[in-house]
Amino acid sequence: MAQDSAQDKRKSSGGVTYSQAGEGYFEKRQLKRTAGFWGLWGIGVAAVISGDFSGWNFGIGAAGWGGLAIASVVIVIMYFGMLFSIGEMSAAMPHTGGAYSFARAAMGPWGGFVTGFAETIEYVFTTAVIVFFSASYANAVTTDLFNLSLPMWVWWIILYAIFVGLNSWGAEISFKFALVVAIISIGILVLFGILAVANGAVDFSRLFDIAPDPAAAGSSEFLPFGWIAILYAMPFAMWFFLGIEELPLAAEEAHEPARDIPRAGIWGLITLIGCGAIVFFLNPAVTGSEALGSSDEPLLDGFRAFLPGNLAAVLSAFALIGLLASLQGIMYAYGRNMYSLSRAGYYPKTLSLTGSRQTPYVALLVGAVIGFVALLIVNYNEGAGAVVLNIAVWGAVLAYGLQMISFLLLRRRFPNARRPWVSPTGNWGAVVALVIAAVTFVGVLVNPDYRPAVIAIVIFYILGLLVFGVYGRHRLVLSPEEEYAVTGGLHGYDPDAEGLGGTIEDEILKGHTD
Repeated sequence: MAQDSAQDKRKSSGGVTYSQAGEGYFEKRQLKRTAGFWGLWGIGVAAVISGDFSGWNFGIGAAGWGGLAIASVVIVIMYFGMLFSIGEMSAAMPHTGGAYSFARAAMGPWGGFVTGFAETIEYVFTTAVIVFFSASYANAVTTDLFNLSLPMWVWWIILYAIFVGLNSWGAEISFKFALVVAIISIGILVLFGILAVANGAVDFSRLFDIAPDPAAAGSSEFLPFGWIAILYAMPFAMWFFLGIEELPLAAEEAHEPARDIPRAGIWGLITLIGCGAIVFFLNPAVTGSEALGSSDEPLLDGFRAFLPGNLAAVLSAFALIGLLASLQGIMYAYGRNMYSLSRAGYYPKTLSLTGSRQTPYVALLVGAVIGFVALLIVNYNEGAGAVVLNIAVWGAVLAYGLQMISFLLLRRRFPNARRPWVSPTGNWGAVVALVIAAVTFVGVLVNPDYRPAVIAIVIFYILGLLVFGVYGRHRLVLSPEEEYAVTGGLHGYDPDAEGLGGTIEDEILKGHTD
């Protein structure tokens, strides 16, 4: 009878059940510290920089150049406020869990699951978007240079296979590769800008070559589809920066996470603003906004506009590196996100196995299969890239908003927790970022063109919540993220120094059952 009472009390704590991890559990789920500041900067920039090569330009098609310009300024403000807030939380909670870890400590297990699942959707589908655009670029290059064209699904398999293998080979290789391709990608964008200007191909009047829609309220040359279209452009403005917030997921693979993750995030964002400005101002000034608004290869179209065909194809082959850089960086992110949720028991525990190379190879493979299937499903719909992109963006803004709520709650709930780095904008930065994320969330929700993305995410969440409610919540394990949450920020801060499981696990579980 006493045992039944104890079990009830344990279940009533957040509605979940913890169990002993078991001998050897964490030893089979270890990561290796290999990254310094530049490695983190590289993986952050690499994860995002493909947004300068494809995807962002759909915002011009949705709102015109002026509409996307306004949306981009608003989104930049959101990212600064968010990264300042995430920097404080990641320094206080240097665990691989990232967004899930923050929300778990602030809002309990259900909040942790909802936020972590949103980030899984964001990164798995962002990877799928990048695979989609990379295949388009690669096929265009091989067709121009070698008259060789492959079905898109074959390119998808090739790309997923290569990068699952690369990410599984070892974290040190992943960080080095990301740094190299990030630098090369920046060089390609700078080269595009220099060549466009040197060839006299830039005509800024082309930015406004979309005819105003007379039926749209407030339409003009600057806003051809009116004011409301700014709302529709915000998801595409995010594509310049989506993924830079992944850096907290590298916490257990960074040498100095509390110091380097906040710094790498801010400097990475500044780098991306500069890179985005090059293509935002010059690419449509070369091709025209109307022509660029629906292109799957906007930078390739830019090169083609002022270079001979073969030379444009060669340079575009280099441009493909930018997409592959992000494929590497975002695949890294979904692997660590799924690893952390699996290690804690929210997802099947097999997903967190790391093997001899200390990389979450099972999570990487499963995420690739999900992304590939999603691409197959939407491939026969017109605008498939935009549909998958908006699934990724909607998952992202949901995760962003929940993280900002977590920041505000954590400052109130855990006042004595260690905070080695503090946000310079404090609560106000988080509030502003939360409001902008909410507006972007609504923008996706109300636009009928994005309806397939909304329906897809609702289906994912219904399935995910059912599985967690029926199965996962009764099988949680005290990973560092969970220890931090249940001890009020007094344990689980440093997994290396404090250890995993063992005595502290016994004490916490006893506290749940006494």
